Amino acid sequence: MAEKPPVSIRLVLFVGVFAISTGAIFARMADAPALVIAAYRTGLATLFLLPFTGAGTLREARALSRKDLLTVVLSGGFLALHFATWISSLFYTTVASSVVIVNAIPLWTGLLSPLLTGDPFSSRLKKGLLLALPGGVIIGWGDFALGGSALWGDFLALLGSFFAALYILFGRRVRPRMSLTGYVTLNYGTSALVLWAIVAAMGLPPSGYSGTTWAAFFLMALVPQILGHSSYNWALRWLSGGTVALCLLGEPIGSTILAALFLSEPVTLGKAAGGALILAGIFIASKEE
Repeated sequence: MAEKPPVSIRLVLFVGVFAISTGAIFARMADAPALVIAAYRTGLATLFLLPFTGAGTLREARALSRKDLLTVVLSGGFLALHFATWISSLFYTTVASSVVIVNAIPLWTGLLSPLLTGDPFSSRLKKGLLLALPGGVIIGWGDFALGGSALWGDFLALLGSFFAALYILFGRRVRPRMSLTGYVTLNYGTSALVLWAIVAAMGLPPSGYSGTTWAAFFLMALVPQILGHSSYNWALRWLSGGTVALCLLGEPIGSTILAALFLSEPVTLGKAAGGALILAGIFIASKEE
């Protein structure tokens, strides 16, 4: 690590985990097609950022090599595909199934990191995975949906995990050479352009939604996207893609807590045990590298 992070990496990742955990709840609040939800999530996030980051982002983009610029664009494209598939999965299977399956991201990143970023599949990351992955399964086990459309939803969530891994790994390749604001503005902006192009091509309605749905759009852009994803993109400057992806396994814990607070879903002994395993795995793997 070439430089010491200005604040605790674990603190930033903790904030990111909690923020990202709200994403599934806000998506379920929105009465709109999944692709429209995804497009508003990244589109509004980009619009919120541009007044503060636009000029600096343009200067950084001009200074980037073609290879680095292409890397950012590819990362944004994979983020768009991640949201398109994962948010779609929420309309076919349970939130628990979707969140647990999409968090297979660390498996993909662990396998692909040596090829795409040169980061080793470290023993610390392996130990963290061995603890955290079973914890995620334990949390969602009693709530898994089976059969019929749920299988299609689970498959979409699995695709979403693969695309998210590529989003993280391509970001890891270029983030150390870019500011956080420049990177996320280009990345989220690319994702928004891809998603809105798909929405337009499919003829999906961009308006005519209820106040609750518009509130969900804005909250998704501000909390899980700007606060949550930007926390993880900040950490990519110092941590490997596999380690950052493993920390995403904290999302089922956050979702369980939020469900208990707002949906009156009880925190069972199994969920508490699964959460403890995930936290232990994250603690081991997120030691500053």
